[in-house]
Amino acid sequence: MAKKASNKKATKKEQGFRKYIIWFWRLFAAGVLFVVLIFLLASWGVFGKLPSFEILENPQTNLASEVISADGKTLGKYYLNDNRTPVSFEELPKHLVSALIATEDERYYDHSGIDAWGTLRAAVFLGTRGGASTISQQLAKQLFTEQVSDNIFERIIQKIKEWIIAVQLERQYTKEEIIAMYFNIYDFGNNADGIRSAARIYFGKEPEELNVEESAMLVGMFKNSSLYNPRRNPKGVGNRRNVVLNQMYKNDFLEEKQRDSLIAIPLEIDYHPESHREGIATYFREYLRDWLKDWTADEENYRPDGEKYNIYLDGLKIFTTIDSRMQNYAEDAVKAHMKRLQTEFFVQNTDKRNPTAPFLDITPEEIQSTYERSMRQSERWRHMKYDLKKPDEEIIASFKKKIPMEVFTWDGEKDTVMSPLDSLKYYKYFLRTGMMSMEPQSGHVKAWVGGVNYKHFQYDQVKQGRRQAGSTFKPFVYATAIDQLHLSPCDEFPDIYTCIEANKYGNVEPWCPKNSNGEYSGDMYSLKYALANSVNTVTARLMDKVGPQPVVNLIKRMGVEATILPVPSIALGTPDISVYEMVGAFGTFANQGVYVKPVMITRIEDKNGTVLYESVPETRDVLSKEVAYTTVKLMEGVTQSGSGARLRGNWATNNTLYKEIITGYPYEFTNPIAGKTGTTQNQSDGWFMGMVPNLVTGVWVGGEDRATHFKTTAYGQGASMALPIWGLYMKKVYADEELEVSKAEFEAPEDLSIRVDCDAPPTEDQDSIKVDYNEGVEIDF
Repeated sequence: MAKKASNKKATKKEQGFRKYIIWFWRLFAAGVLFVVLIFLLASWGVFGKLPSFEILENPQTNLASEVISADGKTLGKYYLNDNRTPVSFEELPKHLVSALIATEDERYYDHSGIDAWGTLRAAVFLGTRGGASTISQQLAKQLFTEQVSDNIFERIIQKIKEWIIAVQLERQYTKEEIIAMYFNIYDFGNNADGIRSAARIYFGKEPEELNVEESAMLVGMFKNSSLYNPRRNPKGVGNRRNVVLNQMYKNDFLEEKQRDSLIAIPLEIDYHPESHREGIATYFREYLRDWLKDWTADEENYRPDGEKYNIYLDGLKIFTTIDSRMQNYAEDAVKAHMKRLQTEFFVQNTDKRNPTAPFLDITPEEIQSTYERSMRQSERWRHMKYDLKKPDEEIIASFKKKIPMEVFTWDGEKDTVMSPLDSLKYYKYFLRTGMMSMEPQSGHVKAWVGGVNYKHFQYDQVKQGRRQAGSTFKPFVYATAIDQLHLSPCDEFPDIYTCIEANKYGNVEPWCPKNSNGEYSGDMYSLKYALANSVNTVTARLMDKVGPQPVVNLIKRMGVEATILPVPSIALGTPDISVYEMVGAFGTFANQGVYVKPVMITRIEDKNGTVLYESVPETRDVLSKEVAYTTVKLMEGVTQSGSGARLRGNWATNNTLYKEIITGYPYEFTNPIAGKTGTTQNQSDGWFMGMVPNLVTGVWVGGEDRATHFKTTAYGQGASMALPIWGLYMKKVYADEELEVSKAEFEAPEDLSIRVDCDAPPTEDQDSIKVDYNEGVEIDF
């Protein structure tokens, strides 16, 4: 009986235990079904839309458009918020990938988007021993899910979405593609969107050039790039980098000794900010931005879907003719010379030495008018007048109110407090410059420097600015005369007082130019000597023989678009012409009489490498080879014995300070150089145009206003203001043999009938040419 009762009791216990087991499995099954149901509902979009197959196939990320130099370097980018340029997995160094896997997802190659062990560990230890997010989940979060919610239910749903998308990504892409996408999508701070921007901004390198400790630092920033910002928190970033190095050692990616030596290295960054106002070729990039706006606005260039390309979002690649090495040399030359020249300008324009500083030969009323005009032309005035609709009185009052600001100095930017009007006056002191260098045979522009600092001086003196050309215009007059009269550089003309009578060529009054020194020697000068020494009377005589209209016609065919009146005075360079136009025109001489319009863009590609645009050279025959070559030989005289002779040998002066400011150091060029200096009235503009067989470079220097200038020609002439920049630039260009800039003679045409070597006797054909070049010129003794 007792045994029976005992068996009954045991059976009851077994039944009770079975009931618990059944309920456990029921609950477990219900939980599994609930989880499956939640996943199904999430995948069906009940808790919010998931990305479609098409979107997974082509994730939408904003890509910056990239400006690429002729030598394959990135000059800059166009972007709004995302400075992102993607790279492929093959462009990532192995140690960078290893650092990511060791730190963020040790079992990356063993799971399919969800790390079960990591998830279980995170659930058991409540995340105290590391999270469970895989690289694929983090990518899903970056690409397709919104910011983390404070609501726990929403966070769970969000995590489920990440799991689903992570699994879909693993099915859609290879492990390597997912890693590349993750590196490309992450925001490293300081406009460093993606690994390529991060490598360039923090280390001045491409990703493939990163070393192990640099890779470790960038991977460490994945934890929180805002907190671990190397500019704001170098100590924290250094510690985080060392955590990554330890993880690499733990996962057998580093040896112990290697880890220890890397941890001992102090954190170092080489910060290269990337913005529209900083970096290399800023003026050129701004010109290119405007060109791209016009190009994208043309319906012929629309995307296949009929929409305009967006240069800030669509990841275009713009391949340019600019050579990053030559651009750097040009910018260095401008900085080196302009800093010295500006120092002397400040010395000569103290209030004691010049009460109207920085202006000369100008009345107080004209000074006031200059400042008022500058106010109305400023961006501040435009914004307040047209965007904010403020009355003029309020705008003028705002210009007189002191505010904190950052101003430019040649020793770096300076924080100060001054009124916007005072800042306008301050910047009037600074001399400006424009420089462009071009290969004449192809028209490819190799360097473009539109000013001394784009952030503070945004007016581009290469393309936007037009200033009087001075004596750099004279070669056009000489070329016209050679073409029409078959002149030789050896032909001689008298240096005597010369007039062109009134109304002969549309000039209202008689035009009687003086030489720069106001004197006339009465001697006979060869054309080569006259051009080399800018003898105005000889140029006037040539102008009278050919007339101004043929000269205007010539320079128009050479690409000069400026409006030029066909009057005799243009012979001395009164027309306003841009550096861009002058370089293109002088390129015609170097290119044997063929004009090639300057080319800046070779092609444009979309983000997939499809070519959208390719440049087609625009050329035209302007002069015969003989005339072009003869004009070049004339201009060689400028650098042999004229105003450009300081490029030769160890040119010096007894004034040590003058030599330091004007020349910097001896150039000592010995190769053939054709060129022309130019100086306008009152030294307001200084020019130098210099050519070798495969490179033409133009430089202009002057003030923003013509009243801002040096008092004497010692500093104010083109040979002092502009030529040194050319010399410094070419010195570095020639030192870089990879550039292959020519030191050879200019190529002479076959069957040359014009005598160009004045030291050699003329041939029989050359001697047979007899023309009375002086006939018809009014000479007043």
